[in-house]
Amino acid sequence: MIDYRIKPKENFTNKIGELVSMLEHTRAVTISEISNLDQSDLDYLPDDSSNSIGSLLSHIVSIEFVHQVISFEKRDLNEDEHLKWGPALELGGKARKEIKKNSLDYYLEELSQVRETTLTYLKSKKDSWLFEENKWGNGVSYNNYYLWFHVLEDEINHRGQIRVINRLLKNK
Repeated sequence: MIDYRIKPKENFTNKIGELVSMLEHTRAVTISEISNLDQSDLDYLPDDSSNSIGSLLSHIVSIEFVHQVISFEKRDLNEDEHLKWGPALELGGKARKEIKKNSLDYYLEELSQVRETTLTYLKSKKDSWLFEENKWGNGVSYNNYYLWFHVLEDEINHRGQIRVINRLLKNK
């Protein structure tokens, strides 16, 4: 059942617990949107320039992984990680070619595994960690709170695309 309350979660500091509450709500709604899809639905492309639902789910996973690396490990992706996650991160043509023929269980497991890692990391952090600042290569400042807000907004944005594709699937 989806919880429609933002409140601190047990085993986390106050603000991080609220962030976890938002992450969990966002994920629960995403999973409810895809729960009845089969492999052909996950691979469906509305047109030659669209992304499949499967690609969008892999993108959601890859964004969370990248933000783990940046915020918890204080580094960028290494070459092997970029090879693995590049198509999902970038979407488009390469993702259309490479991200297909996976079951719903495959995507659910990817979503679950990356989230488990996120929660393990977040349990070890204090609220002050959210406000720790860093700078992008171009000199623009950001903090960890923004990084995890972006994980939320990215998933919500792509869930909107998933909903559009679902409507198209129902009308085909």
